[in-house]
Amino acid sequence: MSIGTQSDFVIYNAQFWGGVVETLQQNTEAFNAASQNAVRLVTRSILGDYERESFLKSTASLISRRDITATTSVSDNKLAAGELIGVKVNRRLGPITQSRDAFRKIGVSPEEFSFMLGAQSGPAIAIDYINLAVGAVRAAISNQSALQYNATADTLKTLNHTAMIGGMSKFGDRAARIVCWVMHSKNYFDLMAQQVADKLYEVAGATVYAGTIATFGKPVVVLDSPNLFTTGSSATTYDVLGLVENAVEVAESEERDIISQPVTGLENLVDRIQGEYAFNLRVKGCAYDTTQGYNPLDATLLTAATWVKSVADNKEMPGIRVTTN
Repeated sequence: MSIGTQSDFVIYNAQFWGGVVETLQQNTEAFNAASQNAVRLVTRSILGDYERESFLKSTASLISRRDITATTSVSDNKLAAGELIGVKVNRRLGPITQSRDAFRKIGVSPEEFSFMLGAQSGPAIAIDYINLAVGAVRAAISNQSALQYNATADTLKTLNHTAMIGGMSKFGDRAARIVCWVMHSKNYFDLMAQQVADKLYEVAGATVYAGTIATFGKPVVVLDSPNLFTTGSSATTYDVLGLVENAVEVAESEERDIISQPVTGLENLVDRIQGEYAFNLRVKGCAYDTTQGYNPLDATLLTAATWVKSVADNKEMPGIRVTTN
């Protein structure tokens, strides 16, 4: 009777992360292409706990009238620098403990198991990325009253085209910079029902026959994220985000690592599997408040005060927010 050894059951880094990468590449399209690059997933090595980028702030009175009849002195203008700051978020995968016998019984090889576990982990990682990214950009926008339209004060409190126009108007002459909408499925179907009821010219027909809805030529990312609604004592409110390009970025910033460890002394041989990775999160036009500390809690990233506005002009912020019932 043969007795299994550690070589019978090993997590293969290449196969495990191959499964993760394959899944994440598929989800990258949901981040990058589907959102017109408003919500971006990239890979970039970043050392330390923060990513800092300096920029020149807009100079007031840079251009002014010149009096061609005068030779008087004029006051100097000065340049001022601002700083954009992203923060590193560290994650743990597992630990997962499973008996070796369970996999022997179903005839799964170590390589197959490694890939399957990676494929299962991939969607979980992607969901974590998108939920935090959307929650952070929502928090940053919510800190600026001039970028918000509250439809819950209107007669029609659910999402509708008038409310979306009200939101886009917050960007004024830069409204064309808004490249996509991010919304909960509840908002999406409210809008679909509303445009059918409104009998918009050729829009209701398109909704019924083609399964499309009118969103002012901007794609919609439908995401049932808990970070897109707030449950209140009297009603639940939903936030629809109109985002510009590069509104929020998730950067896989460190080498991933995973370890399999055999555990003995139990009735059956088992293996414990644990992994680590990290990513950086940054929001357009904002600086992470470093007084909140490094490796922040999720709740900190979802708090408005965490994302400090660094730019002077609201039109350099990540977008607008429309609040509905």
